[in-house]
Amino acid sequence: MPFYNIKGIIPSKRHTVFKRKNKLLFEQHISREGFSGIYSNMYHLSMPTALTKVGQFLNIDISKGNYKHEARHLMSYKVNTFGDPIESRIPLLFNNDIIISISNINKNMNYFFKNGHFDELLYVQYGSGLIMSSFGDFKYSKGDYIVVPKGVTYKIKYTKKTKMLVVESKSSIETPNKFRNKFGQLLEISPYCERDIITPNLNKPIDKKGDFLIKVRLEDGIQDYIYNHHPFNVVGWDGYYYPWVFNINNFEPIVGSIHQPPSVHQTFEGDNFVVCSFVSRLFDFHKNAIPAPYPHSNIDSDEFIFYSEGNFMSRKGIKEESITYHPMGIPHGPQPGKYEESIGKNKTEELAIMIDTFKPLYLTKQALDINDKKYPLSWNKS
Repeated sequence: MPFYNIKGIIPSKRHTVFKRKNKLLFEQHISREGFSGIYSNMYHLSMPTALTKVGQFLNIDISKGNYKHEARHLMSYKVNTFGDPIESRIPLLFNNDIIISISNINKNMNYFFKNGHFDELLYVQYGSGLIMSSFGDFKYSKGDYIVVPKGVTYKIKYTKKTKMLVVESKSSIETPNKFRNKFGQLLEISPYCERDIITPNLNKPIDKKGDFLIKVRLEDGIQDYIYNHHPFNVVGWDGYYYPWVFNINNFEPIVGSIHQPPSVHQTFEGDNFVVCSFVSRLFDFHKNAIPAPYPHSNIDSDEFIFYSEGNFMSRKGIKEESITYHPMGIPHGPQPGKYEESIGKNKTEELAIMIDTFKPLYLTKQALDINDKKYPLSWNKS
């Protein structure tokens, strides 16, 4: 879980009179699970509820394509559609827990955005820019995981053309429970710790009146709202609820004398799914070790892997921005020759993001449009 933070100025006691330049400030409590979960308290120059207009509603219909049950190679590098960080999102796989999309960004947002029904995990494949939020700002760059909890208002300004892998989760996206102690602190055995996490830098509050558009993502679409003040008019906040950044290159791999299971690479978790980071690492050091993953069946999970960078030792025909999808019920593993080729190798140089879901994923028509039809038979030597 994120750790306690305090930014800007706050009163010594919650829910009490707090003034700035003799003007009363307005407290906002943002929390999960009613008033029983994680939360922060924010202090605004203006009442955060000052809505002036309910605008248009844009329906989003994510539906399952028509396809056979088979392993997939999705060539996301063939997606040439660009736009702003929200409008450019192309959903590829989904179920009742998560939506996995690709976003190609070459346009800045002229509005603010808030996901009302999903936590977001953004992985930066390439590019750079600035994420501005009601909690403060932080820069993003290649390899960053950006966790934006639901209810956080933000705006992205790119400085270099950007590609992101986007995960929307109905549940909280958290650090793995198995890597936390009973106080919520990341354990000594965790592959990353709190000092690897970047939190927002709160700037001076923006005290502006006018018409400010906030697009709010809901389960079935996006609703426009117009407010009479700038949403980044926060003078201070404290708590455990805020957006944060962790770079994949700060993940410290866990290795052993023989091949370790994917669970040692776990980086995040949500209800019915986990996210793992495969990073550059030393291979297994037993004299008879086989570094390539052994063939396995995902009996209780679908496996999604986004290949970010490097040489992918268990696959051929895979390149940067390839996506493989191995559904429940079908065994998979290294392709012919890759199992044998791995013997005696000392290390791998790669970055890949794996998402294992414990309910079946469904492919969209957009995913099928970039599908490599030859992939399901790529384990056949003949």
